[in-house]
Amino acid sequence: MLGMPATVSPYKTEAIARIKAERAVAVIRTDSIDRALGAAEAAIAGGFRIVEITFSFTDAADAVKKLPKASERDLLIGAGTILTRQQAHEAVESGAQFLVSPCVLPEVIDEAHDLGVAVIPGAFTPTEIYTAYSLGADIVKIFPAVKFGPEYLKAIRGPLPNIPIMPTSGVDASNVADWFRAGAVAVGAVSSVFDPELIRNGEWDELTKRAREFMEAVRASQQ
Repeated sequence: MLGMPATVSPYKTEAIARIKAERAVAVIRTDSIDRALGAAEAAIAGGFRIVEITFSFTDAADAVKKLPKASERDLLIGAGTILTRQQAHEAVESGAQFLVSPCVLPEVIDEAHDLGVAVIPGAFTPTEIYTAYSLGADIVKIFPAVKFGPEYLKAIRGPLPNIPIMPTSGVDASNVADWFRAGAVAVGAVSSVFDPELIRNGEWDELTKRAREFMEAVRASQQ
């Protein structure tokens, strides 16, 4: 069936359901394991229960592994910027429960299927979005979502209403409700919440504050 592999792992099904229920993913993009872990803990303290560590630095797999006791803390941990089969394998071996790519890479989607984890490729045009879903994406990430905003998602949802879409970048506390009204099943919080300069400076309290404000806006959008 379109968009679904032949067999579906129960762990994968649970991850997809969790993303749709929580509706928000903290996307941690930085340049070292210490900063990644610090930012992830700030996100968790601010109310996020889903954290994506991007493979933007050498020890990213170790950062995924070192997020302490994810299962006991009721967290869902994923890996982002996955560009190769090898990265996908390393991420899952380290404990990643879902994989995210910035673009449509059939080999990464196939590897996620083989590993039994959810996969969220990035796409932008209607053709890319449909292609990603037809290859087996569980959710399609609109990326980048900065320029055209929620109106673009609303337009996409017209001809492609059955494809679950998650915008990242360009999403903040002031517009998150608009994204949900336009049809997003979840959103990714990147630099608008987890400012790279704040991460570099280790300003964890400010990051926690921003994360809390974002999650409050997500919850308010459901009322």
